[in-house]
This record gives sequence, C-alpha cells and structure tokens, in this order.
Amino acid sequence: MPQVISVVSGKGGVGKTTTVANVGAALAAMGKRVLLIDADVGLRNLDISLGMQDKVVYHFNDIINGQCTPTQAIVPHDKYLGLQLLTAPQNVLSSQIDKDKFKELVLGLKQNYDYVLIDCAAGIDDSFVMGAMAADMVIIVATPELISVRDADRVAVSLEKLAIEQINLIINRISVDMVKKGDMIDIDTIINTVAVPLIGAVPESSEVIVSNNKGRPIVLSANSYAGKAFLNIAKRITGEKVPILKEKKRNIFRLLKK
Repeated sequence: MPQVISVVSGKGGVGKTTTVANVGAALAAMGKRVLLIDADVGLRNLDISLGMQDKVVYHFNDIINGQCTPTQAIVPHDKYLGLQLLTAPQNVLSSQIDKDKFKELVLGLKQNYDYVLIDCAAGIDDSFVMGAMAADMVIIVATPELISVRDADRVAVSLEKLAIEQINLIINRISVDMVKKGDMIDIDTIINTVAVPLIGAVPESSEVIVSNNKGRPIVLSANSYAGKAFLNIAKRITGEKVPILKEKKRNIFRLLKK
C-alpha cells in the first residue's frame, strides 16, 4: 500500500532535508517508486541535496494553479532509478498555499508511488500543518541539543493535537564522545522527553556535509556509518526489522539495546 511520510522538525538545521534525500535515495535503490516533495515554501533546498537544482522548472503550486501538469513538474533523478522530485515555490508564502488542494494533490500522486516523502519546513507553522495533514506517518528529526529536543517535544504535542497516530523519531548528528563527556544529551533522555518511538540514530559525520554540497546522497556509500544509518532507517520504513545502530568511540558501531 502506498505511504506518505512527512519529515518535520521543531528547529531548523537539524538535518531534515538531508534525511529526506538519503532515505528517499535508499528506498529507490531498494526498488521502490519514490516521490520526494519539498514543502519548505520559500526556502527549498531538497533539489540541492539531490544535485537537481538545474533541472527544476515547475513546482507543486504550479500544478495546483493549473499552470502545468504533474508530469511537467515532477523531475526524475538521473542516477537513482525510481526516485523523483517535486519542489516547492520560492516566491510565495506558506500561508498562500491552499492546504486542502495540496493534500488533494499528494493523495492523487500517492497512487503512482510506493512512498511519498514530504520535506516540511522547520517549526509548527502553515507548512508544518500542510505536510502533516497529508501524511500517513510523520517522522520528527532532532539533534542531541537541549533546544532541538525541547522543540521536538513541542512538535510531537502539535502532531497529537492534529490526531496524527503514527509518529516516529530520528536522532541525528550523535557524537558518543560528547555524550560521554556530558556535552551532549544521551539517547535515552531524548526518547523519554519526546516520547515517540525511535526509528533511527545517525552519527555525526563531516562526510554528510560534503555529500550535500556535491548533491550526492551518502546513503549508499559502503564506508559511511551515517550512510548505513540512513539505509537502515529506510529498511525499517519498509517493515524490515533492523537493529538500531549507535556510534561508539573511534567510529565503531554497536547495537543499541532498547
């Protein structure tokens, strides 16, 4: 059954767009038909993370307003077979988007894919509501920082008020060395604070920054622990039971006991 997954965060800069790009690429590599929708109206960046910024002509609001067809606006990735992108407009405000028509568009497109991933804007404004209301599942991305964790908790509460039943958490940019020194919040504390199931833990990696700048998702890099973490998140989304990995000192992974 096709599934729409919205990826949200309370705080900006936690790796939400990176997560969408990598998980989407992983799902496509697994043979799934995947549509990525950038719903960060006015501040889209998903096309850059995928290296597709020069291929975008239309956006989803053009479809809603009847200025183009979905076929014209949706751009296939030239490397990841089965991965396609639909971007957000840059010249309007999120409050100007018809949320009902956006949901109608997503539900219509959903039938052509196995997974639709929506990259929502940070925070709990109009874009957040628009993306959440079109989703079957919502994933909150947070980093091990007090500000990010508190904002993630607020997002979880907001999702519950919207009657979203399936909510999961990804903890991004974990450094075990910093956790051991007391300079970073540990995973158990984050899970207890946000109080939603953990679907993935991704280690801090400078390789991710490089991959974003080059527009090449790191998820299929055999030597990247962060890439392996994103790949395992994709596997869990498909229902495969994969143990959650946690970074250990000197970039060695061990199983995280639940």
